[in-house]
Amino acid sequence: MTSRRRVLVTGANGYIAAQTIGSFLNAGWAVRGTVRDLNSKSARELAAHLAAEKAAGNFELVVVPDIKAPGAFDEAVQGVQAIAHLATPVVFDSGDVEYVIGTAVQGTLSILESALKAGEGLKSFVLMSSTAAIRMNVPGPITFTEKDWNTKSEADVKEAGDKAFGQIIYAASKAASERAFWDWVKEKEPPFASTALNPCWVAGPPLYLPSSPEGIAETNSFIWKVFSGQEFPAGPPGHGSHVDVRDVARITEWAASHPEIAGGERYILGGGGNVGVPQAAADILRAAYPDRRNIIKEGTPGEGYLPGYAIDPNGANIDGSKAVKATGQGWIPYDKLVLDTAKLFEGLL
Repeated sequence: MTSRRRVLVTGANGYIAAQTIGSFLNAGWAVRGTVRDLNSKSARELAAHLAAEKAAGNFELVVVPDIKAPGAFDEAVQGVQAIAHLATPVVFDSGDVEYVIGTAVQGTLSILESALKAGEGLKSFVLMSSTAAIRMNVPGPITFTEKDWNTKSEADVKEAGDKAFGQIIYAASKAASERAFWDWVKEKEPPFASTALNPCWVAGPPLYLPSSPEGIAETNSFIWKVFSGQEFPAGPPGHGSHVDVRDVARITEWAASHPEIAGGERYILGGGGNVGVPQAAADILRAAYPDRRNIIKEGTPGEGYLPGYAIDPNGANIDGSKAVKATGQGWIPYDKLVLDTAKLFEGLL
């Protein structure tokens, strides 16, 4: 690796992680990424996309087969100045409570313990959490901020028992893993700055075009389904604000680079707008691609969202102004998120 500052990005072949790696590289960092299997399709595609950065000594992939295992990250954390922990199960259709929640919590604790062994050079630890750890499914009007916690999801999972479904389990895993993160920080008082990022529904263009539609991230798939002429999906779940994956990547790098500001803080990513549904994506894409109007379903134009993709003042909303104020930059608009993603997805048509 080069003499650049180095960051460890876990779960490197994930959708958000790949864009985050691109953001770190563009900001002058060298990146070490962890994957479970170097021979997986997504790991091979990421490595191919960043072959030039690897040849320049700015990028490498290492294998961590089981993030829950004690000491799993001991070697990977050596010589890095920052850690961005993104590896966690994102499984919306799984009913495996123990796997999803256990992996999220134990994976976080495992890498935190390894981080303590990294030496004085480690300055920042950034945890990718979610607004699922903050907001709850309650009647509005209400606006959630970083001071709030989702106190319902874990109880909902217990109450549902064998009938618990993916969305509830995922929310519980994010709340449990972030709570474990802050409890650990309070107990251990590590020498590095600790930050949690809480993005809302993440969509937008991936770092590179996957080789097939099957490689599109689940949270981003609604754009492809609309663009390719499929029936509108039911989601995105929650019908809440969206945040562009590029904004998530940008703020992850910012938090790693500004430990004196970001240390000890939570930041909601997104919020205050960008509230869209698949119908909104269809309306945007039918206007931008007149030659595809006989392919993209028309639906009921304008239905299910407000002009300007504004929040519902009577709904349950989130306030992402803290991150905007800290970074001095607002959120990429919903229509740009949709259009830039479709532009990339043209390669799959």
